[in-house]
Amino acid sequence: MVGDEDVLVRVRAAGVDQGVWHVMAGLPYPIRIAGYGLRVPKNPVRGLDVAGIVESVGANVTGFQPGDEVFGTCRGSFAEYGLARADRLALKPARLSFEQAATVAISGYAALQAVRDQGKVQPGQRVLIIGAGGGVGTFAVQIAKAYGAAVTGVCSTNKTELVRSLGADRVIDYTREDFGEGSERYDVILDIAGNRSLSQLRRALTAKGTLVIVGGETDGRWLGGTDRQIRAMILSLFVQQKLGTWVSTERKEDLDELHELLETGKVTPVIDRTFPLSEVPAAITYLRKGGAAGKLVITV
Repeated sequence: MVGDEDVLVRVRAAGVDQGVWHVMAGLPYPIRIAGYGLRVPKNPVRGLDVAGIVESVGANVTGFQPGDEVFGTCRGSFAEYGLARADRLALKPARLSFEQAATVAISGYAALQAVRDQGKVQPGQRVLIIGAGGGVGTFAVQIAKAYGAAVTGVCSTNKTELVRSLGADRVIDYTREDFGEGSERYDVILDIAGNRSLSQLRRALTAKGTLVIVGGETDGRWLGGTDRQIRAMILSLFVQQKLGTWVSTERKEDLDELHELLETGKVTPVIDRTFPLSEVPAAITYLRKGGAAGKLVITV
């Protein structure tokens, strides 16, 4: 049933992110306590990122009408239809395909909030982005450049040309070079899904620089890598450098800013590959192996 504030979307494409697996597996365990379901997922349909066509709208929805092409998040996007809150959607940028638009919301929120709110990136600052070729990283490189930063991207060998094409001023292949061993010091470091030690990261920061940990996973069933984030926040109380993390949130105003960045061409989504709806398990398996350049997409 479509609620008064809801929009029913005919799904054309859905993005795949690590959160899909975490909810499916219920790991690390605290995610179950956070309200996603103690023994089984509360929502039986996976998927958040969505792009599609408005099928119908609730009685109180004024911003959309049937036939509108939209993107954002919904409850259960790995399906032919998904139900979304109206304030979790925006009109799809005309220059993007449905597949491109479906990659944006979750990773875009994380990248935008990391650059703007947590890193407080300013024009001319030197920004190091670890994991620059991944789902969040490809957005973060472009957003940091849009904010006027000099960006250095860290990635694997097969992603160096991609990261360079996104506008990175310098690209470091971590298989050949250790960014911590060089003389360069950065005003802001975004460590996206990395596992570098805090001491290594701090060495690469300026004396009053900012470290933003964006994810970073281990196999731990209880903490899953969050122990490093907790240590960073505690250590930040005793040093001049700002070390921390946060949990990204879905905000209408941020979706609107992402829309503007996309519409003006300052940000372009990167798709590694697409999978049909019947191959969602294969897509999640591929994601968990690591190494995807940009995002994965489910087509419907």
